[in-house]
Amino acid sequence: MKKGDESKILNVVDGQLQGKTIVAQLDGINDRDRAASLMGWDVFIRQDQLPKTGKNEYYWSELIGLKVETIDGIQLGVVDSLLETGANDVIIVQGERERVIPFLQGQTITTIDLNAGIIIVDWDPEF
Repeated sequence: MKKGDESKILNVVDGQLQGKTIVAQLDGINDRDRAASLMGWDVFIRQDQLPKTGKNEYYWSELIGLKVETIDGIQLGVVDSLLETGANDVIIVQGERERVIPFLQGQTITTIDLNAGIIIVDWDPEF
């Protein structure tokens, strides 16, 4: 956990999904006041603690920094970030200008090759 320049390592004792939220019991945090003192902290985990992804599943952190090019080989830039929108997620590509491309696998996103570090998109480079 990190807040400003301060960081702490806490072990998770138990946890569960509650709607779109994760509720966790942390080692050494045994009352509401102590738990409330952690509000506003950023929580980090090591990548090796994440579940393995299935076929055509990716963690956003794996996509950031990948090169993006069109199916015709035109370089658009690199993935700067991803955004969750109401309709579908989008990738923000930084190149000679910023592009917002819908993250629709099999449609706008035709290929993701993590080993080669590239995403191929079916996208008009003028758009």
